[in-house]
Amino acid sequence: MTERVTDQSPRRSDTTRAGILTAARERFAADGYERATIRAIAKDARIDPSMVMRYYGNKEGLFAAATSVDLRLPDVGRVPREEVGRVLVRHFLAVWEGDGVLTALLRVGITNDTGAERMRAVFAEQLLPVAREVCPDPAEAPGRAALCASQLLGLALTRYVLRFPPSAALSGEEITEWLAPTLQRYLTAERP
Repeated sequence: MTERVTDQSPRRSDTTRAGILTAARERFAADGYERATIRAIAKDARIDPSMVMRYYGNKEGLFAAATSVDLRLPDVGRVPREEVGRVLVRHFLAVWEGDGVLTALLRVGITNDTGAERMRAVFAEQLLPVAREVCPDPAEAPGRAALCASQLLGLALTRYVLRFPPSAALSGEEITEWLAPTLQRYLTAERP
């Protein structure tokens, strides 16, 4: 009697894809885009390299799938205007702490055009709309969102990639207390 695949049990291909993506995220985070190879990723996933190619086509397709990021940003329309900076800092810390995809994407984005383009897309598609919703002049939203990104990515770089001891040692609450007023000012203050 053969085992039947039900809606509740994952198909073998889903398990294989998940294993490939996990291995790819770890390899891209550790080695960067240029040095990570399909062969090394396949070895880490304990599969034949042809399977990676079958599911993702090439390294670029694999990278795009492995670094697909949904920041799941909170609905700032439901947040008191004076709390937007605090809510965003807390949210970003939770996302960075719980997701190696962003660390991999940041590492690769620093040295590779493909990674940098992916980071720009995340910025444009997810952070920029938040700034448009809360800033006093929507025409200023791109610059304000870029300032927020500079703070959040700078923190992520020093805390999660370079692991500067002082940055890594700060508690989430300490980071929030320091960084929230800055994001709040960037997003909601009148133009200096």
